[in-house]
Amino acid sequence: MKIFAYTYTDPLLENAPDPTTWEWQVNRIYQDLGERSQLQQFFADCTTDPPDCLLIRRLEELGDSVEQISDRLSQLEALGITLIAFEQGYNSSEQSPHLRAELLKLLQEIQHQQHSRRIRQGHARNRLDAAPPPGKAPYGYRRGKDKYILDRSTSPVVKDFFEHFLLYGSLRGAVRYLAKKYSKKISVTTGRRWLTNPVYRGNTAYQNGEIIPNTHPPILSKEEAAQVDRLLRRNSRLPSRTASAPRSLAGLVVCGECRSHMGVCRVTIRNQDKEYLYLRPISCPKRPKCRSISYQEVLDSTIGAVCRDLPMAVAKMNFPQLDVVKDSLGEAIARQQAILEQLPNLVETGILDTETAKLRTYKLRTEISALEAKLATLPPVNLRSVAQAVSIPQFWLDLSEAERRFYFREFIRQIAIIRQEKEWELRVIFIF
Repeated sequence: MKIFAYTYTDPLLENAPDPTTWEWQVNRIYQDLGERSQLQQFFADCTTDPPDCLLIRRLEELGDSVEQISDRLSQLEALGITLIAFEQGYNSSEQSPHLRAELLKLLQEIQHQQHSRRIRQGHARNRLDAAPPPGKAPYGYRRGKDKYILDRSTSPVVKDFFEHFLLYGSLRGAVRYLAKKYSKKISVTTGRRWLTNPVYRGNTAYQNGEIIPNTHPPILSKEEAAQVDRLLRRNSRLPSRTASAPRSLAGLVVCGECRSHMGVCRVTIRNQDKEYLYLRPISCPKRPKCRSISYQEVLDSTIGAVCRDLPMAVAKMNFPQLDVVKDSLGEAIARQQAILEQLPNLVETGILDTETAKLRTYKLRTEISALEAKLATLPPVNLRSVAQAVSIPQFWLDLSEAERRFYFREFIRQIAIIRQEKEWELRVIFIF
């Protein structure tokens, strides 16, 4: 039996299938991408060398409308060629009384899907032009002719929200700040979406998960966006609600005896303004429970340990390997940019048509966006100089608790209290 196969792919909606994945022994494969010239070639070849069977994935590959599909089904029937649409379970050679009814049902389903398909094609063409997706523009922007433009009345609010988060590293604090200063009330979930939304970074994101970089003016620069991502990853390692706690050690200290996180408790004396701060285990299983420890003593020991151990910890990092990774990503981005710059000339010389050039541009820009995202996750190159700067005790003493909290969480993963009989010692575990 001679078997031919045919596939049609709309490049706006899907990728071309692998021609080696057919389960049948196929003698010849016809493949169309965007147009159906190979389908016309198939019917022309059938006049001299017709196959016994034609394999397709779905009936809609035969045409853009039910009328076209019906016409080509009639042509195949007139040529005596069996048609198998294996994804839909259709076989024109089946001796079934319900075959015509099944075919009619499939054609009705295809007709109902045409409207949805045309909408998806329109959205795909908008993606090729890097146009914003349908729907309301994010807060801080408004829709322009073919891209987002800054809303001068609301974009400063979003910018101030980002700056507050970058300064203090607290999402809940930034949300409260927005409500207090601008009377703009948003939920913590909305605030987190703002922090991760590609639109505020000058990129356009689509429902399929792909991102086109540099499509409109950003509110958040690339350097600030990388810092936001690091802060979010850092806060995700902490217990809930401690990211916005007022004390710098909150969420970092663990009791080495009972392994419980230690919370900050405040003790006051009646008729006195002075307060005393202690760290005590939150959920100690021991009886009697592990005793509390002076917050100030742990803070002083932590500062001493950071000043002593941080430069040595940074010195052990493999910076040459990190530089190789950064250089490799940078070179890959540069190569993609170079290809992108060549596309207009290829269109002018007629090597590429406009539609193909748009599709290639779209794919290159999404690849560049993915590479830039990987590059942004790497630690900053000036880590050694920062470590030297923060290894001076006076640096820590001059900071407020909120500022100290920011820097502690930038470097420290956990602080373990190792208890002895009447004494205790402290072990600082850095994030790298």
